[in-house]
Amino acid sequence: MKKLIAAIFAITLTAACFASCGSEKKDSSPEKATEATTVEADTEAETTEAETTEAEEEADDENYETGDASLDNVRNQDGIGENELLVVSFGTSFNDSRRLTIGGIEDALEKAFPEYSVRRGFTANIIIDHVNKRDGILIDDLDASLKRAVDNGVKNLVVQPTHLMNGLEYDELTGKIAEYSDAFDKAVIGEPLLTSDDDFARVEKAVTDWTSEYDDGETAICFMGHGTEADSNAVYQKMQDLLTKDGFANYYVGTVEASPSVEDVLAKVKEGNYKRVILEPLMVVAGDHANNDMAGDEEDSWKSVFEAEGYEVKCLLRGLGENEEIRKLYIEHAQNAIDLLN
Repeated sequence: MKKLIAAIFAITLTAACFASCGSEKKDSSPEKATEATTVEADTEAETTEAETTEAEEEADDENYETGDASLDNVRNQDGIGENELLVVSFGTSFNDSRRLTIGGIEDALEKAFPEYSVRRGFTANIIIDHVNKRDGILIDDLDASLKRAVDNGVKNLVVQPTHLMNGLEYDELTGKIAEYSDAFDKAVIGEPLLTSDDDFARVEKAVTDWTSEYDDGETAICFMGHGTEADSNAVYQKMQDLLTKDGFANYYVGTVEASPSVEDVLAKVKEGNYKRVILEPLMVVAGDHANNDMAGDEEDSWKSVFEAEGYEVKCLLRGLGENEEIRKLYIEHAQNAIDLLN
């Protein structure tokens, strides 16, 4: 009976999360904070065909330095105890960004919830395989992380995704947790970063405060999200509408894979009298998309597109996971999930 209650409890929580996101649940795709993507993603991202292609591109032989993988805590240790907080991300093979963003979120959650063992799970196996082959470091995928929890006798499992939105990957995550729910006394799932109206307002303040030093009246500040053809792509327009409504007229939001495109953002920027452009990823990590599609030297990168129009361009290669206020929001989402355990 206890296990049945736990399973029903987990499904109830999932339904509540979906309800708070409205129609976006139906078709969504992940933020994919990776670069791989929320989830962007970041971590921001989802296991869609486009994201798989993106992950494959990231896994190609790199001709650039991604940082020291040994500095990153992969959090796949045993000795978990009865309470586990599993942080699920799409993942990225950019070592420094992974440590500073996903790792930063995990560190913040560990500090906030010392009674829980914080562990990591990635959903992009191609990223996991690439990091393992290149750096000799193995990160648990979702199945491995859940099996580790079972083998370690975890009773109370809290899963906090770093996804940017409630999309397909979030749906798949809840389904996978439901498969394992009988193995735990209780299992709950926290909400993605952008779920409620308050979440949007908090993220808006976080990113505008973060870039305030560039807000001089002559600079356009442009954020690059991952984008998806699914309904959840509406989160980018919602963020744009909020920025415009709140007077941030020189802030623009676009996507790599969907709409608004870089051409759409450029057209808006050209309507103003700007001399400079700041580019920054609206993704949990600063991985392949940020380093190549945004800041790369190829002619179709965002940097090259804006430079070709005569703008002075500065790229901020940092993911949302590096922002303290964003981390606080993930902590609150995890706290809400934990509250449902009691």
